[in-house]
Amino acid sequence: MKTKILGLVLVCGLTFIGCQKEDLGSVADEAKINAKIDLANDDVSDVVENAYDATATNANGRGLESATSQNNLPACATVTRNPAFGTAVQVGQTVTKTIDFGTVGCPMANGNVLKGQIIVTFVYQPTAASQTINYEFVNFYHNDIKIEGNKNFTRTFEQNLPVVVMNMDLTATFPDGRMFDRVGTRTRKIIAGYNTPLNFYDNIYEVTGNWTTTYPNLPDQISTITSPLLVKISCAEINKPLIVQGVITFQRGTRTSTLNYGSGDCDNLAVFTINGNAYNIIIGNP
Repeated sequence: MKTKILGLVLVCGLTFIGCQKEDLGSVADEAKINAKIDLANDDVSDVVENAYDATATNANGRGLESATSQNNLPACATVTRNPAFGTAVQVGQTVTKTIDFGTVGCPMANGNVLKGQIIVTFVYQPTAASQTINYEFVNFYHNDIKIEGNKNFTRTFEQNLPVVVMNMDLTATFPDGRMFDRVGTRTRKIIAGYNTPLNFYDNIYEVTGNWTTTYPNLPDQISTITSPLLVKISCAEINKPLIVQGVITFQRGTRTSTLNYGSGDCDNLAVFTINGNAYNIIIGNP
């Protein structure tokens, strides 16, 4: 299969309705849009799940939780909690955490820049077989993409490992004003690192799921993870995107395309394939 850097070139047979220069640019743009929303979903998943874990794991004798015990947050983020830090949380009590990334821009370890707030709410039930974690966005931006909506996770255990189902119903507004609605589910299972809770960066996750994205002036696109995505938190230590492996298949009408994140290396490249032609695209930090 021939692979090349994706650019605005003239390619016949690769377009929706004919051979036009701008069509290939549109195809590239779609792939990058999907990848950028995926990056936002993964960062939000990390922040929300670890906000829950920082409270729940204190049931295992690790002492009272504090604002500085939030595992994966940069120093520019602040966390407040109700009930307040230093107060023991009782089983059955509702916990609300506000993670504030400020208004200027707060870079995560992987280089993605967050602004605004994520508010996480759950009932403290550390031994429950299933846990619902609600979260909402307040003026929240991920790399200047505004993310809106109220969401929830459902967290269960499979073979003594946590499995989190992310129910997506969000709107992403890009800096150029275009808005994209995404509805569906992403299921994330930790497959390495769970038994070393003090070392967040050795965590590896497997992600499956499907969703529908509504584009401006285009038919809806159905996306399915056809080969599980592999998320390596250690990639953040070298300032790279966390998704390193797996394939997403996109369907719009009769057109099918794929986005392949690679074979497990920490890099910022993915391969977008349509009509048998493969193109390298940059999905994250250079």
